[in-house]
Amino acid sequence: MMAMRSLPGLASSGLEHLSCPGSPSRSAISRSQYGIPPSQFSRVRSVANSTPLKTTLSVSKLNFNPFLAGESLGVSSSTKVGPAMKKALVHRVSAQAGDASSSDAYPEGTPKVGDVEVPKPAMRRVKIGIYFATWWALNVVFNIYNKKVLNVFPFPWLTSTLSLAAGSAIMLISWALRIVPAPDVDVEFWKGLAPAALAHTIGHVAATVSMSKVAVSFTHIIKSAEPAFSVIIQRLLLGEDFPLPVYLSLLPIVGGCGLAAATELNFNMTGFVGAMVSNIAFVFRNIFSKKGMTSGKSVGGMNYYACLSMMSLVFLTPFAIAVEGPKSWTAGWDAANLTVGPKIFWWVVAQSVFYHLYNQVSYMSLNEISPLTFSIGNTMKRVTVIVSSIIIFHTQVQPMNAVGAAIAIFGTFLYSQANQ
Repeated sequence: MMAMRSLPGLASSGLEHLSCPGSPSRSAISRSQYGIPPSQFSRVRSVANSTPLKTTLSVSKLNFNPFLAGESLGVSSSTKVGPAMKKALVHRVSAQAGDASSSDAYPEGTPKVGDVEVPKPAMRRVKIGIYFATWWALNVVFNIYNKKVLNVFPFPWLTSTLSLAAGSAIMLISWALRIVPAPDVDVEFWKGLAPAALAHTIGHVAATVSMSKVAVSFTHIIKSAEPAFSVIIQRLLLGEDFPLPVYLSLLPIVGGCGLAAATELNFNMTGFVGAMVSNIAFVFRNIFSKKGMTSGKSVGGMNYYACLSMMSLVFLTPFAIAVEGPKSWTAGWDAANLTVGPKIFWWVVAQSVFYHLYNQVSYMSLNEISPLTFSIGNTMKRVTVIVSSIIIFHTQVQPMNAVGAAIAIFGTFLYSQANQ
């Protein structure tokens, strides 16, 4: 026995005329009788013999279950709908919809059983786990090679430029070979992108300058304070208010960073200021990105990051030449070759390529998960980088310095929880 609920606005697309055996005449479905536009097709559910039917069909890229059509299908609440009618409905919907198991309606990798889609959350969790592991691993590799390069070739403006150039080249090749669909952008898009790209340029260079002066672990400890700057800037400049737990989460962030800075053995003011400037710049980058995307054509995912990198490269190149210059680069390169030999070339290639790859994977991860999960993943990424850099570069860490880092990172985790 099946209780059918009314579902107003159900269209007749794919159900032009169907008479099911063993059912009253009211079970006939007619487009002439229910002339509702296909755009109003909606999801329907059913309960047969008091047991929910969990089969879900994809119709015109919408999730559609034909087993509960309601009185707007011409089936009264007292009508008995047997297996014959269910089978006929499934057959008719599948035939009219073309491919009822369209991959557009379900994530890639979802198993298909005939016309029925069977979601598999476990596979999605594995996919997200792979994204996170890849993201963290690529970020660690980038930071290691970036520091190796800066130790023997201390030109952060050039290395920042090369990392943006490598990413731009990779994406241009990907678009040319159609590995990645090229974005459809207009002049308004680039105008809206310009402020975000300028802020990204400043933040990227400032972080690289910081790493050229202090340990990788210290730079990332200070950069964990970015949420504090985000709240302060949005509150003072944009007038946005936040829940009390968000403000409270800033206390361990600020306190932890302060403790870590005060107990840093190799403290350098340029490195400290560079990390702080990077925090502020990236906050403005995020703000400008949100505002800039309200005009022009919208581009998301790694294509947005690619466009951001290309415009940042245009901004950064003349400043890199003015601040450091080809003569300094040539002399520095010769000195690096004398110190480590040809390895310097491959280190530069590695830091440039891995910079783009880890950012690309992070954007791919963001497409798969919620902002909260992404924030937590970003926090854990810093933990991974800090720990690995301490081990690889044998960085001396005092107990109170480690406590300060732990408090700051824990505060970042609390912020990501409170801000959702």
